[in-house]
Formats: sequence, C-alpha cells, structure tokens
Amino acid sequence: MKTVELYAHVRYAVQIEGLSHREAARRFGIDPKTVAKMMRFSVPPGYRRTKPPAKPKLDPFLPVIDKILADDKERPKKQQHTSKRIFERLRDEHGYTGGITIVKDYVAGSRQRSREMFVPLTHPPGHAQADFGEALAVIGGTERKIHFFAFDLPHSDACFVIAYPAETTEAFCDGHVKAFEFFGGVPRSILYDNTRIAVARILGDGTRQRTRTFSELQSHYLFQDRFGRPGKGNDKGKVEGLVGFARRNFMVPVPAFDCFETFNADLAERCRKRLADRLRGHSETIGERLERDLAALRKPLPPPYDACEKVPTTVSSLSLVRYRGNDYSVPTEFGHAQVLVRGYVHEVVIACGTEVIARHPRSYEREDFVFDPLHYLALIEQKINALDQAAPLAGWQLPEEFGTLRRLLEARMGSKGKREFVQVLRLMETFRIGDVAAAVREGIDRGAVGFDAIKHLLLCRIERRPPRLDLSTYPYLPRATVKTTSARDYMGLLRAGCRPGCDVGKRRAEPSFAAEGASKAEAAS
Repeated sequence: MKTVELYAHVRYAVQIEGLSHREAARRFGIDPKTVAKMMRFSVPPGYRRTKPPAKPKLDPFLPVIDKILADDKERPKKQQHTSKRIFERLRDEHGYTGGITIVKDYVAGSRQRSREMFVPLTHPPGHAQADFGEALAVIGGTERKIHFFAFDLPHSDACFVIAYPAETTEAFCDGHVKAFEFFGGVPRSILYDNTRIAVARILGDGTRQRTRTFSELQSHYLFQDRFGRPGKGNDKGKVEGLVGFARRNFMVPVPAFDCFETFNADLAERCRKRLADRLRGHSETIGERLERDLAALRKPLPPPYDACEKVPTTVSSLSLVRYRGNDYSVPTEFGHAQVLVRGYVHEVVIACGTEVIARHPRSYEREDFVFDPLHYLALIEQKINALDQAAPLAGWQLPEEFGTLRRLLEARMGSKGKREFVQVLRLMETFRIGDVAAAVREGIDRGAVGFDAIKHLLLCRIERRPPRLDLSTYPYLPRATVKTTSARDYMGLLRAGCRPGCDVGKRRAEPSFAAEGASKAEAAS
C-alpha cells in the first residue's frame, strides 16, 4: 500500500507542476494506472472487498454455529460456548476438517453484530432508581461484608447511600425511609431490578406480582414502581453506575468504624459533599440540578413507615422465639403463646397482642441464642436447683457485689439463700441495675443481706428517705451482746470531765464501748 506521503508528492507533481500521468509514473517508479487512482483519492483508500470471502470448508457448518450462538443467549453467561469449544464440536460431532482461525473469526463477527445497541435517554425531574451493592468494611474491629442501599435521582445525579449488615426486607424498606428523609420528599416513580424483596412473581404477560411488604411500603408513600427487564442491568444504568461509584469513592480504602451508625453518618456526609461536583457534559453542579428534582418530589412526607419484617410465630417450651434462624427469649409467662415478631435492621421486637414483651439486638449469626436473663428469673425462682446451670444466666456480667451477696446468702441460709438471691435479681425487672447494685452494696455494709432489707434500701434510695432497718427481723444474723451502761459509769464520766488528767471514769467506761464496738463488728460480718 502506497504511503500518504507518496500520494501527496504524486498529486502535487500532476496538479501543480503539470506532469502527465505517464511522466509522473516514470518519476516516482509507479504504474500510470496507480497515478490515475491517486488523482481520485487524496489518501490511500485501503483495500476494498467487493464481496465476502468464500469459506468453502466452513460454509456448510454456518447454520450449526448460528444455532449454537442462538441457544447460548438463553443460558448463563459462564456456561456459554467459547470459539474453541464450538470448533471442537464441529470437528467431533459434524466432521469439520478446516482450521480453528476461520471459526474464531466468524464467531467474533457474529457476536459483534448481535451486540445490543442503546438509545440515549433523558431523565425528567422527580424520578429515582434504587439498587443494592456489596463491599468490605471493618465494623467494630471486625472485617465483614456489608450491603449498601444506593438511591439515585437520574435527572440531577444526586445520590443517597446507606449501609446494612445484610440485604434484607427490613433493610430495603429502611433504605427508602432514610432516602426520602434525606431528600425531604417522595419521588414520583422508582425503577428497580426484579429483586425478590419487591417482586414475588413475574407473570406470563410480563406483569409483576408484588410482595406484601413492598405493597405496604408503596401504599404508605404512594410512589409508582417500574422494573427493568430480567438480566438487563442497563435498564437502570444510573443506579448501577452509582453502585460502582460509591464502592470506588466512598469505600476505598476499606472503611473502618465502630458501628453502622457512624459509618452511615459518614456516607451521608459524602453524598452531601458530592452535590458540589460538576459532571462531564453539564454546565450546572449536581446541587443546582437537584433543585429541579426537589421541586418535583411529593411533599410533605407522611409519618415514617415502620420498616420491619413481620412474622407470626409461637413461643417454644424453652420460652424462645425463632426468627431468621436465630432464637430470641421472651418472659416465661408467655410460653406457648402466639406472638408477632417484628424484625428491624438492628433490633428484634416481640409482641403478644398489643403488648411488647421483649426487645433484643438483632443477630446476623447462624443458629444463635439471644437471651435476656430477666426473662427466666421468675421460673428459676420456682425451680431453684436450675440456678447453677441456667443457660440464660451464663455469661451475665453483673457487678462484683452481686457475687458477694450470693456467697453470704448461701453460707447463712443454704437453699433458701439461693432463692432470696434470685428475688434480689428480680428487682432488676422493675429497677435499674445501677440502683439495685447500690442497694446491695449498702446492705452488705450494714450487714443486712436479705431480700427484704435490700428492697427496703432500694426504695429508700429511690424515694430519697433514710432507711429504717429492724435487724431483729433477720434471725440468721449473729446476735451481739451489748453491756447496759449504768448510772455509775455516767457519773464516772462526769467526774473525769471535772478532774483534768483523771482517767478513772475513762477506764470504767471502756468495757461498755468495747462491747458496743464488738457488737457492730459482728453485725457487719
């Protein structure tokens, strides 16, 4: 192929210098026909094929290749044929004797011709797209996979991102609630993929059967839903791009926070800072374009939707309720009752009728047991022999004075002391642990280590009145003998006060004071 530089020299010689085609051919050592071609084109036109090249060995097998490629479109991407695998099948199953190169060229060209084309879209204000993404983060010192809810307003490219321990129904609903609060309004429509959280079933005509929870969310906020084609992520390309952007820009390096609350506060601040960015192809910042989005949102916001999963179930004989593979305790008085479990992102709430009977931190482990020791104390009081082996009490971190109290009660009262100890623990069903612990400390200091005394001290502490304990009501306390002081002793004291340096009265008074001190020491022990 002749170079562009040669074209320029030949064309200059003919058109400017006036040489004939034959003369120019002799000067540059080329054929006169080539000179004529150069005069028709300013640059080399390249090789132009007038018809496709013949493939005598491959042509009979083209229908087979086309069928394989057509069938692959209905199969998972990771199980589609490679060019090499198509060549092997043609050779082994159909008797193909040609080379692999022409097979690869044909497959590549066919796939290129079949690639989907897209139409540029415009996005009116007031509409949104939503999706979940995954990333790694360090929460509370532990590296774990987190799922983040991405919410995008395509007209302005404003975004909201919030992280959760798992991609669950309650996280999906809570993400909507938080996004609506972030923007101060509800979009007119939201575009989703066909997540099972929202779509229970795709019917034969392409319509979607919504899940109950998603229908409740939609009815509460009154937005329209739209769904992309199955397997076509480009239908919601804006939020797909946001997922990648958030992962690359908000979560690199791997974020580390003490809890999800601080992590999400940081993500929200990053979304606000992004409003000052000006994207390629736009003369306005994201924040300036957001004004049109906000004007199109529905306002005011209704009260927040109760973002939880509701599951009716039955309490077991162990006073446990199972939710998402984990067991949560309820008070034993509700054993075998019908209850409603409300699973929130970070909390599990259990209700019987209209009464909330238990609240627990949400566990995302597998086959975990989440106990509240207070739920079992009433039953342990009845079955006191279970105290030492009660699983709900194992690992219960109580202040040191509770251990001291139990040792004193069991040493002095035996099995009855165990029961009184459980009765003291049950005070925490009504009162704060700090107040109960303070009453236990005061009872130990006073030598009044029974349930009645500690309850009295607790009530006096809360009501801010002095305690009045009658130690005679505690027969298990050591009895101290206190000498009665006589009038003679008092007279001795008076005489000692009248005679400076005299210690007679002091020596006479010493026995009564010593006896009283001994009695106090014995009572305190």
